[in-house]
Amino acid sequence: MACIAIVTPRLSAQDTAATHFVNSLLGRMTLEEKAGQLNLLRGAGVPTGPASAPGSDSSIITGRVGLFYGVRGLSETRRIQRIAVERTRLRIPILFADDAIHGYHTIFPTPLAEAASWDPSAAEASARVTAIEVANDGIQWTYAPMVDIARDPRWGRIVEGSGEDPYLGSVFAAARVRGFQGASPRVIATAKHFVAYGAAEGGRDYNTAEVSDSTLAQIYLPPFKAAIDAGAMSVMAGFDALNGVPMHENRRLITGLLRDTWHFGGIVVSDYTGIMELLHHGVAGTRAEAAERAINAGVDADMVSEIYVNELPGLVRSGRVKLATVDASVRRILRAKYELGLFNDPYRYGDSTAPDTLFRGEARRIARESIVLLENRQHTLPFSKNIKTLAVIGALAADSASALGPWAAIGRPEQAISVLTGIRRAVSSGTSIIYGTDASAAQNADAIVLVVGENRDMSGEASSRALLDLPGDQEQLAEAVIATGKPVAVVLMNGRPLSVGWLADHAPAMIDAWFLGSEMGNAVADVLFGDYNPGGKLPVTFPRTVGQVPLYYDHLPTGRPPDPNEHYTSKYIDEPWTPLYPFGYGLSYTTFAYDSLTTKVVGDTLHVSAVVRNTGDRAGDAVAQCYTHTLVAHVSRPVRVLQGFRRVALASGERRTLTFAIPVGRLGVDEPTTVDVYVGPSSAEGLLGHATVRP
Repeated sequence: MACIAIVTPRLSAQDTAATHFVNSLLGRMTLEEKAGQLNLLRGAGVPTGPASAPGSDSSIITGRVGLFYGVRGLSETRRIQRIAVERTRLRIPILFADDAIHGYHTIFPTPLAEAASWDPSAAEASARVTAIEVANDGIQWTYAPMVDIARDPRWGRIVEGSGEDPYLGSVFAAARVRGFQGASPRVIATAKHFVAYGAAEGGRDYNTAEVSDSTLAQIYLPPFKAAIDAGAMSVMAGFDALNGVPMHENRRLITGLLRDTWHFGGIVVSDYTGIMELLHHGVAGTRAEAAERAINAGVDADMVSEIYVNELPGLVRSGRVKLATVDASVRRILRAKYELGLFNDPYRYGDSTAPDTLFRGEARRIARESIVLLENRQHTLPFSKNIKTLAVIGALAADSASALGPWAAIGRPEQAISVLTGIRRAVSSGTSIIYGTDASAAQNADAIVLVVGENRDMSGEASSRALLDLPGDQEQLAEAVIATGKPVAVVLMNGRPLSVGWLADHAPAMIDAWFLGSEMGNAVADVLFGDYNPGGKLPVTFPRTVGQVPLYYDHLPTGRPPDPNEHYTSKYIDEPWTPLYPFGYGLSYTTFAYDSLTTKVVGDTLHVSAVVRNTGDRAGDAVAQCYTHTLVAHVSRPVRVLQGFRRVALASGERRTLTFAIPVGRLGVDEPTTVDVYVGPSSAEGLLGHATVRP
C-alpha cells in the first residue's frame, strides 16, 4: 500500500500567536469561568442603575458572563467593560452584540427593500455605515445579515432578507458581510438563521419546516455558504425544527456540515432563548438536557436563557458533556475577542467624539435605488414640481416611524423623513399641498399621491399575516380616490409582497417604496417628481392572492404545464396561475431593449453576452438579468434559474455589451444537453438563446 503523506497546514505568525494566547488563557480558567464565557445576557439599553441589566455587576465580576446583547450607549458599554477588565480574576473583556439589521443610528431600507436595488455595492455600503455607528457605541458584533430565503410572504420576517432567490440572496449576503467586516472598525457579521427558518410551515413564525435535502442544498444553504466564504465570523441557529430536528440540537448540520464540511471556525450563537426552547420542542426534558443537546450539536453561545452557565459545569463533571467540547466553544469566543483586538485594547471600540448626525447622503442614494416602479399608465409620473394643488392622502404618508420599518435599532422617528415631508420639501413654493386621510382631500387637487400599505408593526418577527390584502379599508379608499379621474400615483409601503390586484388594474401609477428608512420621504419625492429615474426590480414574486402562495419564479416543471386552452393542466379554476408581478420586474421612465445574445462554452464555463440599449429619451438604470433552464437532466430542473445580473446606468441612446460567466457546475447538468439561456429585464421576459453543455 502506498504511503499517504499527511500535510499539516502552516499557520501564520498571527494565527500562531492567537492560538498560543487563547490556549494559555484557557488553561488558567475554571470550569465555571469557561461556562460564563458562553453566557450571553441581554442588557436593557442604557440602564438607570449599575445593576439594572439582567447581567448585574456581580455576575460580571464572578465571571458568569462573557457576552452582552442589547446594551446601548457608549457610557454603558464602557462601564461594563471596565468592570470586566479591571475587577475580574482573568480580566477577559466583554463582547457586545446588537440587532443592527438595516442600520443603527442611520436607518437604511429594510433588507428586502435594499435587495430590490439589485445593487450589491449598496448593501455593502449600508453595512459599512452600520458597522461604524455600532462601533461608536462600543459594540463589536451585529446579528446581521439575515440570509434566509423566503418564499412565503405571509412570513413576517421576509422583510429582513433578500427575497426568494438563492443566487441574489448569496450575492447580497456576501456584500453585507464585507461591509461589516471588511474595513476598520471591523464588526462581527452573523449569518442567520441557520437554516430553513424562512420555510416555516404556513408562513407562521417559529413554525416547523419540512425541506428535502436537495431543496436544502439548492435553495436554503447557498446564502449561508456565501456569507461564510466572505468571512462571516458568526452564525446564528434558527428557531425552526427542520424535518423534526430543532436547529439548536442539529448536530448533523451545525457540526457535520457547517464545521466539518464547510470548515467554519467562528461562533455559532443561539437565537433568543433558543436553547431553552428545546424543552418546548419536546426533545429535552430538563434544562440540563437542553444544554447537553445544544453544546454537543455545536452551539457555542447561549443567548439569554442562562442554561449553559448553570448546567454545563455539572454536565462535564458527570461525564455527559466532554470538557473538550466546552473548551472548543470557549476557544471560539476567546479567539473572536482576540481577533477584534479587545485583549490588547478593550476600549478600542467606542468614539465619544462621533458626531450625532446621520449618513443622509448614503441613506438617500440607497433608498432611491430600492424603489420599484410597478405601473405608469399614460406616463402619469413623474409629476411636475410646479403643480398647482397636490393632495397627499393616507395615514402612512405622515408616519415617519413606519418609514423606518421594523428592527430600526436606535433610529429616531423624529429624524426620519416621512413621505409627506419629502413631498413638501420637493415641490415649488407655488404648490399647495392638501393632506388628509380620506378621499375628501382629493376634491380640489390637480393630482394625488395616495400612500397605502402596512405600518412598521405589520412586518418583522412574530408578524405573520394570513391575508396579503391592503389592511383595513385602504382598498376602498383607493377606489374612491382613483374614481375622481385625476392623476393618481400610489405609493406602497410594505415589508412583504401584497395582493394589490385592483390597484394593478386601475392605478394610473404605482411605486413600491417598501420601508426605506431615514431618508424615505426624500427618496420617494425624488422619484415622484423625476429627479431620479426608478430602476429597482422585485426580489420576490407578488401573488394575485394569498391562495397562490407559495409562489416563486424558479419552480419545477410539471408533466402537465399550465395551458389556458386545456382543462387538465396545472392551474386554478378561479384565478390565473401567473403572478401579479414576477420576480425581477420593474419599470422605468425610459425604455430599454435587448439584442445580440450569444453563448459559448469554454472549458467548464458558459459565457453569455448580450447588448442592452436605452431606447428612451432620458437616462436610467437597466438591471439586466441572465437566466438558464437545463432541458434534460436525471433530476428535473427549474423552469428558470437566475445566474447573473448587472445594474448599469445608461444615457439616452447609449448601449452596453454585458457578459455573464456561468460555471457549468451551477447548471445541474449530468449528461450532454441543451441549456436555454435568457437575458432580459425580468424572470418573465427576455431574449432566448441556446447552448450545448456537457458535464
